[in-house]
Amino acid sequence: MRQLPVVRLVCCAGRGYPAGLPWHCAIKMVLIRQKTAQISLALLASVALLAPAQGNAQRLSRAVQNILDQAQSIEARFAQASDAEQQEAALSEMEKLIAQCSDVRGCQVQSLTPVYRRMLQPKGQAEGVQANEDALDEGDEDEDPINFTGQSVPDAAGADALLDERNKRFVQMVQFNPAVQEGIRRWLTDMRPALMESYVNYQYLRPHMAPAFQRAGLPEALLFGIMAKESNGKVHVSSRAGASGPLQFMPATGRRFGLGPDGTGFDTRFDARMSAEAAAAYLLERYEQLNGNIELSLAAYNGGEGRALRIYNQSGGRSFWDISVYNQFPGETRDYVPMVIAAAWLYLHPSEYGLRFPRTWGAGRVSQIQLKRATSINELTICLGNARGSNGYQRALRNLNPRYRINDPLPEGTTLTVTNTIASLYNRYCVTGKRAETTRQLMMSSVNGALVHGSTTPVGEVRVSELTPTNAPSQATPQRASAPAASTAPARNRTQQRQQRTRTHRVARGETLNAIARRYQCSVQQLASANNIRAPRYAIQPGQTLRLTGCRK
Repeated sequence: MRQLPVVRLVCCAGRGYPAGLPWHCAIKMVLIRQKTAQISLALLASVALLAPAQGNAQRLSRAVQNILDQAQSIEARFAQASDAEQQEAALSEMEKLIAQCSDVRGCQVQSLTPVYRRMLQPKGQAEGVQANEDALDEGDEDEDPINFTGQSVPDAAGADALLDERNKRFVQMVQFNPAVQEGIRRWLTDMRPALMESYVNYQYLRPHMAPAFQRAGLPEALLFGIMAKESNGKVHVSSRAGASGPLQFMPATGRRFGLGPDGTGFDTRFDARMSAEAAAAYLLERYEQLNGNIELSLAAYNGGEGRALRIYNQSGGRSFWDISVYNQFPGETRDYVPMVIAAAWLYLHPSEYGLRFPRTWGAGRVSQIQLKRATSINELTICLGNARGSNGYQRALRNLNPRYRINDPLPEGTTLTVTNTIASLYNRYCVTGKRAETTRQLMMSSVNGALVHGSTTPVGEVRVSELTPTNAPSQATPQRASAPAASTAPARNRTQQRQQRTRTHRVARGETLNAIARRYQCSVQQLASANNIRAPRYAIQPGQTLRLTGCRK
């Protein structure tokens, strides 16, 4: 039976049938009433179902609002703090609140980061800090956000596998290859500390290294895997075979790809940015040579491209895991390939293995500072302190500024690459104030200051015989007192002249000009000038003989 529309029903009702409607109109009204009842029941059911959800949403909304209110309260207490201890307590409370926010559904950590940054920012940002606060607004989605949870993998890691069409093969290789599975097991057991260290170091280096791989179309995870196995992210590492830098280039290979001594005494293999660019170019060359074979390209990176190409050609293009191919590589390379792939896989899929990478509080936010007083990386390491649960900033400072060693004197005005967090801490603690002065005192201290030279008197004590009262008459006659002075003065002068002519120091391994200057109580500039040593590096070599001109000891 055809159903009539409501308009038709109205027409029927308007034709003068007060006592009743035509059959088709009556049926239509019944149908409409039934439909209305069904809709009403459905609406009631929907309301009943939505009520708990709305209650949960309201509770979540209240929880988020409570966190935001707490953040404002903490910031207000920080602003009103009368000393550094109260400020530190407020910062610690803010860090806990951020961690709490990450566990509450609907709470956006990005909404708290501006508050946290304002608290870190010292009053009157120094001119030497080049950080652009506008670039750190919560709406900035292009940059890597501060990783407060310590669990997320950067989006720039790309796909879940390596190299476009080979994604599925790579996934299968990881999931079903016992050698790679063994590598994952090793990274998660005895080598877990090395993996954690590699991750932290890489987060500071990532803005300088990852772009090279991204431009080359290579996955960032592969970069992390290579770096973790080669150096644990330590820029200054060198092997007994002669490989150097975060990605361990040999001298000859480095020269082919633009790395090596730059004429200033610095080897650019230690430069993270240049090393990443060279590694990307090297891998692209190997991929082309070896028909895009991931394992053989990694084997070439570790065991030599000549050997890898020869084995590939002789085997007719067989897989790295073919026993006839596998056994031709040295043991180090056979271990290297699955370990790199395993580290790359863990970088992409940490949660599958219960892996929680350390927090790296703003490591990807690059800035610069211009030193307002002479210092060294070691001195900065002390005054900067450390974030809770971290080992401090010495490794980050070294990695970001590879031209300087930890005790190299850094003159006032030197520009250092840092993060925004380090820049804020520098202006707050390392320029003036109690911590800056305490750090300077620690840097000037050495064992020589505790030693007694030419006397058995304990440090800080004076013999009674050395005290001469000003009102006591002299017991010696003028003749007897003047005779020794006349006889010893020329000898003392000759000794002093001879010492001034001949005093030198032979540089031992690990010594710096700054340490030698402190030992002999003279300035670095005096020693440098007397020995034709150029600033700002003040480079010296083991076995070098230094003239101690102007030194008091």
